[in-house]
Amino acid sequence: MYCFNCSLHVGFNSDNNCRIMYSSHCLQSQAQHTEKQIKEEFEKLHQFLREEEEARIAALKEEEKQKSQKMKEKIEQIYREISSLSDTIRAIEEELKDEDISFLQNFKTMKERAQCTMPDPQLLSGGLIDVAKHLGNLKFRVWEKMKEIIKHTPVILDLNTASSCLCLSDDLTSVSQTGPKQQLPDNPERFMKYPTVLASKGFSSGKHSWEVEVGDHPDWIMGVAKESTDRKGEVNASPEYGIWALLQRSGKYTNVKGETLLLKKKPQRIRVQLDYDQGEVSFYNSKDMTLIYTHKDTFTETLYPYFSIGSAGDAKSTGVQICQSE
Repeated sequence: MYCFNCSLHVGFNSDNNCRIMYSSHCLQSQAQHTEKQIKEEFEKLHQFLREEEEARIAALKEEEKQKSQKMKEKIEQIYREISSLSDTIRAIEEELKDEDISFLQNFKTMKERAQCTMPDPQLLSGGLIDVAKHLGNLKFRVWEKMKEIIKHTPVILDLNTASSCLCLSDDLTSVSQTGPKQQLPDNPERFMKYPTVLASKGFSSGKHSWEVEVGDHPDWIMGVAKESTDRKGEVNASPEYGIWALLQRSGKYTNVKGETLLLKKKPQRIRVQLDYDQGEVSFYNSKDMTLIYTHKDTFTETLYPYFSIGSAGDAKSTGVQICQSE
């Protein structure tokens, strides 16, 4: 990139300073785009919480409606019994006004009617709102349900390391070749010569694993690379350059020693397992966990998940996708 204004200043390194100015522009653009994505992601969470709140309020209202109806029916039954009792009292009062002989003749029947009682009204069992059902562990239950829609991906790609010919998804979990190179700042982290990208987080101890959906993509390299791997010059995917990987080109699988690996089945998904302390990087066919190959070495630097993606050609899979955790 060349800036005419920069070239007018004596002793001014136009090339370097234009790159710095362009990086400054990219920084602002990144910040704006990232802010937009953050807001979009939080809006999804807000929408989920709004819908969950509405569903739970609706359930409460439905319970209130059903139990209010039962309470109403119970009250109406009591009113009917009171009305019946009132009719009986009035009838007895009228008969008491009759002549003595008539009163004596009807005394037995009148006595039985006068002795009728109305049972004390009883509250319905479970007639009140089940508050515990609605409020008990509410936050936890909403969180559990939220886990069904929110997935975790163990490896996230670092946009700032991606070669200018690569395209990363908005969620930074898939990568493909774009074809024409994009105009990107030549920051120290970025791979410039090869279509390569690293993960955003490295490992310096322990065991780690991740799976990558490769489908029928014909040209890829994946594994781990040490932090100090050369990002600007000529490198080979080999331990000599700090890269431990599995290579696949047009159906031919090789390790970093250049040895051909004979596979019975072409894997659609690869599982990468790193045991840093034991110095092992292993590759498996995720479908049946058949071991493809294990690299053994001594690691002394932080290692980052490493991806190099060639052209997809006519393949259905235009790139590779890091899989979500089960």
